[in-house]
Amino acid sequence: MSNGLRVAIMGATGAVGAELLTLLEERSFPLKDLTLLASPRSAGTTLTFRGEELPVQALGETSFNGIDLVLASAGGSVSQAWLPKAVAAGALCIDNSSAYRMDPSVPLIVPEVNPKAAQGHQGIIANPNCTTILMALAVWPLHQVQPVQRLVVATYQSASGAGARAMEEVKQQARAILAGEEPVAESFPYPLAFNLFPHNSPLGENGYCQEEMKMVNETRKIFGAEALRISATCVRVPVLRAHSEAVNIEFATPFSPQQAKAVLSEAPGVRVVEDWSRNYFPMPMEASGQDDVLVGRIRQDISNPNALELWLSGDQIRKGAALNAVQIAELVMVSGAVAAG
Repeated sequence: MSNGLRVAIMGATGAVGAELLTLLEERSFPLKDLTLLASPRSAGTTLTFRGEELPVQALGETSFNGIDLVLASAGGSVSQAWLPKAVAAGALCIDNSSAYRMDPSVPLIVPEVNPKAAQGHQGIIANPNCTTILMALAVWPLHQVQPVQRLVVATYQSASGAGARAMEEVKQQARAILAGEEPVAESFPYPLAFNLFPHNSPLGENGYCQEEMKMVNETRKIFGAEALRISATCVRVPVLRAHSEAVNIEFATPFSPQQAKAVLSEAPGVRVVEDWSRNYFPMPMEASGQDDVLVGRIRQDISNPNALELWLSGDQIRKGAALNAVQIAELVMVSGAVAAG
């Protein structure tokens, strides 16, 4: 590591932190130095990067000295407490938490959708929620051809959305159930193995949970369409990694499935996967570890001549979190918004 940026990963020992390390290596991200930051309990451990063992440091007051870029995935309260200090130290911060997403002064970016908005940052750029990113990639190309009037989405969200510990918990629960034992739930309020339940984020007075309202509010901000009508139902399902979504898209006039497939076949970050003869469409098992969001089963809504239905699966840890953050970093580097020290 000799040329490039001095980068810090905040939350390096988590599932997204591990994926950030993988992506920085896979994409040959230009690094001059890499600092791994985590909570004090993780300090002293090491992680492998480009064949080297790098120490994990406890997040502290001097952590951002000399840092050009912070990739943060340590939770909202940690981001609120530490990112202003990183900005004051001269770093650009790309935050994967929900802390700054709806702040009017903070750009909320999906590089394939609204890259120009990143230019207006004041030191912090927000990474959208994973379900929002996946849906945006599938809907935005169609919205560019004919503005979307209304979105109705149901999500099928894997354990990975709650991190590495939740993924391991589902495995343990499955083993317990198969052994005739009682499964233990800690990451979620109920056992997820062989089960599913509405998303466990807090419910609002309108009957929608926080996760559902993230999809509503974040999509409007990213699309620059405050009046866009959106309704979401978010569900946890017993899948380890990669989220899926069933999306109903309403337009002002008909939009043929054939045209939609042609548009999506050319869209960046999207791969159309459908074989109607085999009833073969996107699956989380095949989306896991992939950069692209898999989209298929594109069909006419038989109840509404102006609406389409589609199904998608995308890796929550990868494009839904770490990859989108790295792509933002690459975007702002190209635009000159981050200068190597």
